[in-house]
Amino acid sequence: MTHRRSFLFALSPLIIVAAMCTGCGGENLASASVAGVEKPNLTVSVVPAVDSAGFFVALHQGLFAAQGLNVSYVPAQSSADSITGQVSGRFDITEGNYVSYVQAQFTGTARLRIIAEASVNQQNAHDIYTLPGSPITSLDQLSGGRIAVNAPFNVDYLLDASLLSDNALSPSQVHFAVVPFQRMITELRDHQIDAATLPEPFASIAQETVGATVLADTNQGATQQFPIAGYVVTRAWAQKYPGTLAAFLRALKQGQQAADTDRGAVEQAMEAYLRPQGVRPVIAAVMTLDTYPLAIDPVRLQRVPDIMFQFGLLPRTFSIRQMLG
Repeated sequence: MTHRRSFLFALSPLIIVAAMCTGCGGENLASASVAGVEKPNLTVSVVPAVDSAGFFVALHQGLFAAQGLNVSYVPAQSSADSITGQVSGRFDITEGNYVSYVQAQFTGTARLRIIAEASVNQQNAHDIYTLPGSPITSLDQLSGGRIAVNAPFNVDYLLDASLLSDNALSPSQVHFAVVPFQRMITELRDHQIDAATLPEPFASIAQETVGATVLADTNQGATQQFPIAGYVVTRAWAQKYPGTLAAFLRALKQGQQAADTDRGAVEQAMEAYLRPQGVRPVIAAVMTLDTYPLAIDPVRLQRVPDIMFQFGLLPRTFSIRQMLG
């Protein structure tokens, strides 16, 4: 490095400028990133939850901008909306639970590519909650009861189904009510549901506002450290914008690494972008975090279609590798 620096100082100003332009292919130069980006303006639909912490950190710290990307964040309303919007071109990149993406790929609704892992379940990151004083104090008492999930037959349903089965209770013995996360807290308070499956930060919000208590942690048994969510593009989009995709992934990887090692960075980003969902400093300070992988692990991701097949969400086995690379 010393020799190279001395050499540059010895060059004339004109040669230095030429040398700098010749080196514009380097990843560490902002000009290089801009030059390699075919589509600088991106609309990205992301679930407003801790599963997306890496994205929010990257957005908050300007890591996408440093790669020449102007990212517009749209809170994901549902997996179906995200996938429909992606296929129609309304969203460039989406993040959500793998179950919905696998279903869309399996049925031919979309040709998708998983470009990065978002999160892996950890202890108390996705729990089943009841109210204080609830007569339901164990999973077997959920038989005949109403448990809320935010979408039909998605990852939260699978986490619950696996946990119920491990405790000798068939998922068919429980009524799964589809309720958006924020409304779950109200319905739990008003006894419209018996239990709610809540990820962070909604879990901490429920604990603070209605005193919700943990009935069971889904991070156990067959779903311990289960892959929850990932980032996805359509195959056509990836082929059309390879430079843009590479730039997005460089920034996201930095965000993922920060999310995994710097809790303060996560808290600041979540407060900045999830305030409409109720994330205030007191919530950000206590919410449980997932882990945020830096690379795709095909073996880990294969667990998703395997458990989908086990619980009847797929009629036959499915290889996740057809959605990778």
